[in-house]
Amino acid sequence: MSTSLTPPDAPVGPGPSDAERRQTARAEDAAGARRAQRAALVRYPGMPLFLSVVLLGLYLWVGAQELDSIEARTLTAENLLGQTRQHITLTLYSTFFVLLLAVPLGILATRPRLRRYAPVVIGLGNAGQAIPSLGLLALLFYLFRTQPALPSTGTFPVVVSLVGYSFLPILRNTMVGLDQVDRFVLEAGKGMGMSNRKVLRSIELPLAVPVVLAGVRTALVLNVGTAALAFLFGGGGLGETIFAGFQLRRTPVLLTGAILVAVLALLVDYLAGLVEEKLTPKGL
Repeated sequence: MSTSLTPPDAPVGPGPSDAERRQTARAEDAAGARRAQRAALVRYPGMPLFLSVVLLGLYLWVGAQELDSIEARTLTAENLLGQTRQHITLTLYSTFFVLLLAVPLGILATRPRLRRYAPVVIGLGNAGQAIPSLGLLALLFYLFRTQPALPSTGTFPVVVSLVGYSFLPILRNTMVGLDQVDRFVLEAGKGMGMSNRKVLRSIELPLAVPVVLAGVRTALVLNVGTAALAFLFGGGGLGETIFAGFQLRRTPVLLTGAILVAVLALLVDYLAGLVEEKLTPKGL
């Protein structure tokens, strides 16, 4: 009777060689690259194709309706394109100015000497978003009316209110993005002789870019939605079509305005996502 000295779980035969492991790793990397390429082919043209189908369906549906004189006059291409341009202008202006304000304040609030003022800065952002958008517009409209030197209607008060309403997402994401940078990385930069300003410019801000841009995307979508109220204060935009359809009980007009605002919001979010992906440092 012979006894085997080989453990029952021991592998039989030699394991894979280094060359085989490298070949397997290359095959897995190639498969992952192909999957990423297929996902990109679906992701990049997917949203524009979907929005094109939605707009085409809206056009065909409106064209199949028997429009009365009011609906036909409201749903002209010139009128809708003009309102869309106004809507985009309000969104871009407000987002640009909120970037000029929120990002520097977020940077200052994360500096060690000024960190004690961070609750005050966050409180300002919370105050802007805690007030309902219509209430904030009405409040600013009243304040501007009491100041003869400032325009009480038009683009200016609407942009100011949109800046206040979308201030918090960019401010908060700037602070979160900077705070989440590994302290050891910052210490390594200082150990290499970098100044605090150099560390901020070369290490902290590039690593915080994805989080900051996520806040910008949120602010853009908020501004697109809130700008639909701009018509109440002479700011124009697609809200005019929505309100006209609601007030006059014209379903084609109401649906056209609402769908165009939704399409614009999705398109802005999609384009902001592409910019975010482009500006995000490789490897993050």
